Amino acid sequence: MAARPSRLPRLQLNLIAMAGGKIIAICQSGGEFVTEKDGSLSYNGGDAHAIDIDEETQFNDFKWELAEMCNCNIGTMSIKYFLPGNRKTLITVSNDKDLKRMINFHGDSITVDVYVLTGDTIAHVVSSMPASRSSRTTFSEAVVPADAPVDTPMDVVVDAPNITTVVEPNNAAAAVAVAVDIPFITPVSVNVFSNSKDGNNHKNKSWENAITGVDQRFNSVHEFRDALHKYAIAHGFAYRFKKNDPNRVTVLCKAEGCPWRIHASKLSTTQLFCIKRMTPTHTCEGGVVTAGYRATRSWVASIIKEKLKESPNYKPKDIAVDIKKEYGIQLNYSQAWRGKEIAKEQLQGSYKDAYNQLPFFCEKIKETNPGSFATFATKEDSSFHRLFVSFHPSLSGFQQGCRPLLFLDSTPLNSKYQGTLLAATAMDGDDGVFPVAFAVVDVETDDNWHWFLLELKSAVSTSRSITFVAGRQKGLRESLAEIFENAYHGYCLRYLSEKFKRDIKGQFSHEVMRLIVADFYAAAYAPRLEGFQKCLESIKSISLEAYNWVVQSEPEHWANALFGGARYNHMAANFGEMFYSWVSEVDDLPITQMVDVIRGKMMELIYTRRVESNQWLTRLTPSMEEKLQKETLKARSLEVLFSPGSTFEVRGDSIEQVDIDHWDCSCKGWQITGLPCLHAIAVFECISRSPYDHCSRYFTTECYRLTYSESIHPVPNIDEHTLKESANVTVTVTPPPTRRPPGRPKNKQIGLPEIVKRQLQCSRCKVIGHNKKTCKESS
Repeated sequence: MAARPSRLPRLQLNLIAMAGGKIIAICQSGGEFVTEKDGSLSYNGGDAHAIDIDEETQFNDFKWELAEMCNCNIGTMSIKYFLPGNRKTLITVSNDKDLKRMINFHGDSITVDVYVLTGDTIAHVVSSMPASRSSRTTFSEAVVPADAPVDTPMDVVVDAPNITTVVEPNNAAAAVAVAVDIPFITPVSVNVFSNSKDGNNHKNKSWENAITGVDQRFNSVHEFRDALHKYAIAHGFAYRFKKNDPNRVTVLCKAEGCPWRIHASKLSTTQLFCIKRMTPTHTCEGGVVTAGYRATRSWVASIIKEKLKESPNYKPKDIAVDIKKEYGIQLNYSQAWRGKEIAKEQLQGSYKDAYNQLPFFCEKIKETNPGSFATFATKEDSSFHRLFVSFHPSLSGFQQGCRPLLFLDSTPLNSKYQGTLLAATAMDGDDGVFPVAFAVVDVETDDNWHWFLLELKSAVSTSRSITFVAGRQKGLRESLAEIFENAYHGYCLRYLSEKFKRDIKGQFSHEVMRLIVADFYAAAYAPRLEGFQKCLESIKSISLEAYNWVVQSEPEHWANALFGGARYNHMAANFGEMFYSWVSEVDDLPITQMVDVIRGKMMELIYTRRVESNQWLTRLTPSMEEKLQKETLKARSLEVLFSPGSTFEVRGDSIEQVDIDHWDCSCKGWQITGLPCLHAIAVFECISRSPYDHCSRYFTTECYRLTYSESIHPVPNIDEHTLKESANVTVTVTPPPTRRPPGRPKNKQIGLPEIVKRQLQCSRCKVIGHNKKTCKESS
């Protein structure tokens, strides 16, 4: 390490905060700086002098007293300091505002480097670096190179102070910079110990050096704009574009008359963007820059992108809190939300581009999963209309191992361009959801349902009679009857009961309505006609209008006692809750990514259930085995009377007729569920037959394994390069015209219990619709 010159600094000044708001400046002179082994400097020896300061002390008064005590020329004195983390830009302290600004800048700092200059040296040390805003900073003010070692040999005789300021932790005051007349720039250290309650302004220190000056280069104009924005935030000023295009950018300080400006342009024959000219000084007073200007959507996106990658559910309100805490910028909800949208698109890809990838994506689905169906349709203007997807393992699994029962339902999508997902799900032998096919359409209409069912028929291609459990809407009812000639349409009991309550709403008290709905459900589940009629009579005794509504609602489509098809006692269309939960997790992704995530979940589901079923040792699936065992326990108390042929009489709480050859019992439980009822099991016990031989084959472990015997394969990622290589895809698909409206989207409630809102009822006249206070009857 090079030795320092013989004439070393002889002055150190310590500012100490005392009780009562006083600050005592202790000046030591006559000592010398000592270079430690690690290269740091310490000040030893000398005499001590003290100066009393309080919070009302003016900067000039303090400067005069210090100059008089140290025998310095106040007229040629200049005090400068670096911003926190920035050793390339010097800020001048020349008035009370500057002093307070320096205090605010370093409220959370441990140390600050301060330099003292005289008029003899300022002209010799002209900065080539950008200067940050100060009320008195000029272009010719000196800057010490950030990498200049403090122990470099010098030809100039130097005397300089080392200034240390200690602020009492509970005192709101902070560091104060002082000046001494010396012939060269010399760094001094100010130690600040602050207990500031404002922990919200922790800007990224590297942003202060995001712009360093002329000849600085960037990979693109976007990178330059991003660096400029961060630089402006770190230094607290606003700017405006005089010129802003992909090849040239000229920026001015937004303050009127301020000379700060920067010009950058693209280097010819390269993609690099370079700063060509820069005036780095500010003469404006600065002030607070509004958050609305400083926090652009793209800037917010750049800040939160990494965290959003780790936490996809990062909420806008949490984003605003974090930005305020880390950067001191207050965002409103809209700014945070829009910034999140941009960050999501940067991470996930463009929503718009995803639609244009659909032709290639559908081809890849069919190529990687032979036998699968993937087709789309556009409108006349090439905008997206609908997409149908059904993977071959789903179709094969449905045909080989699932009951001929399909549930049709829809759920809205919370994507940028909205849309609706239509789905057809089945049940495996263990009563687990099994996705068969789904479609994304621009809007739920009768026409889109008709198209979906046409595609579904082409995909399923089975001779079995299928029972559909779906809503009662006219378009769907007519399309099912037209497209699937040998099919049954079971109305979804959940949707039907909701319409029932809406149609007779306001006529009954909460308690009465609850009883009517309970009777309605009992009528639907009643296995025999007499039980169904008994429930209807119960409804009729309460309300003739409710009774008439039930009779006119086509009960042959929803009541077990009258239904002609087999729906295995499953009454609601929203069976596939797990499948819809998958969709709700990814419905804000671009359309191709959403479909691929669903494909991945289906692939994982098939593999997991296949592995699990390989461990089963029972003949039936676990849930069906459990149901059969429960019925077997109940059957032990029954009495069986033998008769010629295959018909038996079974006595218990009721007397039932069992025909084992036709798999029939007068209780109708065997026919409805596909599992032997307790009466049939009692007969099998008496004649030494196994009830397992009389269970629907769809409930066997063997059939379950067939359902999950085939695997869904991955689909390769799509990028621009891949699309360019594909010469077969020439169709252009643009996003649908629908856009997500402002505000929080409403989540679809799936699988919730039926809730009847309490009706207002007068305690005086017992009439629905008003209370005692507003009752018009006289008391």
